[in-house]
Amino acid sequence: MKPVLYIYCQHSVGMGHFVRSLALARVLAEWFEIHFLNGGRSPPGLVLPGAIHFHHLSPLGMDKESQLTSLDPAVTVERAKELRLADIRELLAQRPPHLVLTELYPFGRKKFAFELDPLIKAARGHGAAIVCSVRDLLVSDRPDQQRHDDRTALKLDAEFDAVIVHADPRFARLEESFKPAVRPRTRIHYSGFVVPHATRHQAVTRESRVLVSAGGGLVGGALFRAALEYHRAHFVQTGKPMTIVAGPFLPESEWSALQASGAGVAGLTLHRSVPDLCALMWASTHSISQCGYNTAIDILVSGVAALVVPYVTEKENEQTVRAARLAAMGRIGVLQECDLSAQTLAAALERVPLGGALAQDLALDGARESARILDDLLVGRRRSGVRSRGSRA
Repeated sequence: MKPVLYIYCQHSVGMGHFVRSLALARVLAEWFEIHFLNGGRSPPGLVLPGAIHFHHLSPLGMDKESQLTSLDPAVTVERAKELRLADIRELLAQRPPHLVLTELYPFGRKKFAFELDPLIKAARGHGAAIVCSVRDLLVSDRPDQQRHDDRTALKLDAEFDAVIVHADPRFARLEESFKPAVRPRTRIHYSGFVVPHATRHQAVTRESRVLVSAGGGLVGGALFRAALEYHRAHFVQTGKPMTIVAGPFLPESEWSALQASGAGVAGLTLHRSVPDLCALMWASTHSISQCGYNTAIDILVSGVAALVVPYVTEKENEQTVRAARLAAMGRIGVLQECDLSAQTLAAALERVPLGGALAQDLALDGARESARILDDLLVGRRRSGVRSRGSRA
């Protein structure tokens, strides 16, 4: 029997964490019995792999004040927390893990410690290994950044066996955005980037088209409105049609307003969602988007000429840092969200560098390398005499 692996994933604003974790799970299922604990909303129409056991916890998210909010109007936050913890404890009793992979925690997700700490404690009681899965760049400009990093380092050393950074260290290293006073002893591994799409689309013919997207779409409204106004003003001149993929989480009121604004506009196509955004990037000459992890990888792999408008708040700067690094490599153009308008989009698009896929330049087999790292961890624990007291491998 395969070793039992829990993947805990909580996405609150976009879909990036969910998409990356799901891409990991698809590959890890070849080595492990996967139990995927999904704490956020599932995108409508998503086809889930049958080889993975999904456990959809009562969905929670974060509001604009970074407070927990229930995504089920019939369930309060406190009740949702009770239901989630009960479901986790039931799974632990029925199918104890050999490995637990926590997406981002303890580097983030502090408000979900109410269930993650009991999960980790119980899993460790079963002899399970605890591993953190983290993206290329972390938020690094919190008001209490030093305190946060120091606390995280202590927790890593106390409870975690390893950290897997899903990046090529030539592009980003953990210590660049994580700087505790005392470096953690926990082993740090670099897997390379996790590419959400197993297939490539090199054979697709590019069409002269501008593709506009913003991940799940929750915070993409301003970008879509500016892009639509740019298209309305410049389509006759450029002749380039535009496709806007709004995303499943764009608020319904904004989606309705976007549809109304775009009704009858020549050369404009609106989609709520598409099954494979990367395929559309391969088929387009230009892309306008935010700069989340998965979108950035799609840009690099597809080689589309890209302009990014990084999402940024007082507590979120990772997209800005990622965009700056890609721009320094000569791969993208960058327009800051505070400068966004139809006019600035037009000027920025004229300066966008020609694309060029980076598949040959960066490590992009992050899912399989993660599987190897986790398998080696289990083998090493067995050799050292550490065995799970749960289900047998």
